Amino acid sequence: MAMGRKGSRRIVVGGTAYRWRMRRKPTYLQALGWTPCAYAVEQADGPGTTLVVSTDQPHPSNWFGCEAQPVLPSDVARAVQLALCEGWNPSTPGSPFHLDSSAGFTPSP
Repeated sequence: MAMGRKGSRRIVVGGTAYRWRMRRKPTYLQALGWTPCAYAVEQADGPGTTLVVSTDQPHPSNWFGCEAQPVLPSDVARAVQLALCEGWNPSTPGSPFHLDSSAGFTPSP
């Protein structure tokens, strides 16, 4: 399933254009600080496999004010490069490719 264009940001990594987006509102578990923030990346020029990246930070809009660092374009570029090295093929349709970068995330009590 393709990601909507509204709210997505464009980034170019290795000469290929991608779009990435993080949910504006956290999921219930993210709002409680129990699961980390995640964002999605896909190739900008056509349908293909979506990359889903779990970060090591809480969602910035969590309900308890847990301090969170913003997801920067440099973080997204690093994740795309790592996913490509791990076998993500963004131009081939298929199930989402999950990249777990949540090592070090501490859930709220």
